[in-house]
Parts: sequence; structure tokens; C-alpha cells
Amino acid sequence: MAIKKVWVEDGCTSCGLCESTAPDVFEIDDVSEVKADAVLEGNEELIIEAAESCPVEVIKYEEA
Repeated sequence: MAIKKVWVEDGCTSCGLCESTAPDVFEIDDVSEVKADAVLEGNEELIIEAAESCPVEVIKYEEA
């Protein structure tokens, strides 16, 4: 499975869980953001873990 797009919807609480789970993909600035140079390939399992673990369910991804 390949992930072609990841985004964070409004409502992030800046808990930091996504950044600690997938630091190559997410960063916290006031709220969680997908890094401009995010490496999706090879991080699919971590992206899914971050999305499923998000307490406010705002991390979304699209599979290819």
C-alpha cells in the first residue's frame, strides 16, 4: 500500500503524538502540519499509526 497524500484538518490540539510517531512526516508549529519535505514512502505504517492514534481524528491520508 502506498500513501500519496497526507493532511491535517482543523481541530488539532497540538498534543505532539503524530510528530513523535512519524517525525519525518509531521511537525508541530502552533498545530500539527505535514512537513513540506515530508517523506511518505517508507513511512506508511507510521502515518497510519499516527492517524489512528490521533485523539481528535484530524490526520487524514489518501492511498494510491
